[in-house]
Amino acid sequence: MGNRGWLQRGRCACAVALLVAVCGPRCMAQRAWPLWQSYSTKFLDSSGRIIDRSAGDITTSEGQAYAMFFALVANDRKSFDKLLRWTEDNLASGDLTAHLPAWKWGKNNSGEWKQLDTNSAADADLWLAYDCLEAGRLWRDTRLLKLGQTVALQIGHSEIMAIPGVGTVLLPGPTGFKLPDGTYLLNASYTPPQLVARLKLESSQEPWRAVQSSWPHLLQKSSPSGFVSDWLAVGSTIKPTVPLGTNTDNKAAVQPVGSYDAIRVYLWLGMADRATSGVSAALKSTSGMAGYLAANTVPPLRVEAGGKVLDPASPVGFSAAVYPYLVALGKLAAARAQMTRLQASADATTGLYGRNGEYYDQNLALFATGWSEQRFRFDRDGRLKVRW
Repeated sequence: MGNRGWLQRGRCACAVALLVAVCGPRCMAQRAWPLWQSYSTKFLDSSGRIIDRSAGDITTSEGQAYAMFFALVANDRKSFDKLLRWTEDNLASGDLTAHLPAWKWGKNNSGEWKQLDTNSAADADLWLAYDCLEAGRLWRDTRLLKLGQTVALQIGHSEIMAIPGVGTVLLPGPTGFKLPDGTYLLNASYTPPQLVARLKLESSQEPWRAVQSSWPHLLQKSSPSGFVSDWLAVGSTIKPTVPLGTNTDNKAAVQPVGSYDAIRVYLWLGMADRATSGVSAALKSTSGMAGYLAANTVPPLRVEAGGKVLDPASPVGFSAAVYPYLVALGKLAAARAQMTRLQASADATTGLYGRNGEYYDQNLALFATGWSEQRFRFDRDGRLKVRW
C-alpha cells in the first residue's frame, strides 16, 4: 500500500511537471471567469468587436478598451488580440502608432458600417495605453509594451492641456471641448488615478506627474456636495456644468448632474490602492455618496450638483460601481447591501446581471466583481496584479 501510494504520487508529480513544461505556470493558475465568458457570448463578436446592443449595435473605443482589460485579467490572449486588431483596423485607420482610435463606429443613415465620429475619447485612449503596457509586461510582449508607450505619447500630445490656475488636465478628446467663453469642458471619470500612476511610472516626465497632481483638486472643487458631477466647466473657476449639445433653452429642466459618467469615479477610487497619489484626498471629496448610502440601499441615478437627488432609482450596475468604493471607506455593511442587490439581479440563463443584461451594467459589474473576487488588484504605481 505504501509503495503504491508513492508510485501514485510520483505519477502525479510527473504529470504536474509535464503540464507546467507545456503550458507554463500561468496555465496551471488560470481559472475561468464566468462573467467574462457570459459577457463575451453576448457582446463580443468573432471579429473582435464589442457590440452595444442597447444603442443600435454601435461599437465604442471605450467598450473595446474595457474588454481588452477584462481579457487581460482573464488571461484570454486570443480575445485580447482580436479586440486590439479590430480596434486598430476599424477605429485607427489600420495604425495605432499614428492615430488615436475614433470613439464611435456603427451604421450611418445610408446603411454603411463605418466610423460615425472620428474624434477620439481620452478615457478610452488612456485604458488602451494601459492595457497594452500591462499586457506587454505580464505577457512579456515587447511589441505591446511599445504600442502602449506610443499611445501614451499621443495622448500627451493631443489630449492634455495646462489650464492657468488649475493645472494640467486630461481633455475628453483632442477637439471640441473648449467653450466659447474660453473655459474647458472636462469629465472627472475620464482620469482613473491608477492609470495615470502607471503612465507616470512608464515615463516620469510630464505630463503625467502634473495630471496626477491636479486631478484631486479638480474633483474637490467640482464636488461641493460630496457628489461627483458628470461634466465640469474649468477656467477661472471650476464648476459642474451640462455636456456639449445639451439644449439649455429651458434652464429649469437642464442642470448639472452626477449620473452615468460620475458613477465611474467612485468605482475607480474604490479599486485603486489607497497609497496611489491623490486617492485618499479624492475619497474625502465624495462623502455625499457615502452618506446617502448609509441610509439608502439603492444608489441615486441622478444627483443635482448641490446634492439634491433627482432620481433615486439606478440600475444594478450602479450598485456594482459603488461596492469597491464603500469597501475602501470601511463602510462594509453598506457595501454588502450593494453586492446583495447586484447578486439578486443575476440571470441564471444568461449569466449576466439585471433583467435585460444591459451592456453598461455588465461593464461596471465586471470591474467590481473581478476586483471583489480578487481576480485583479492595482498596486500604488498602478501596476496590475492578476491571479494567474
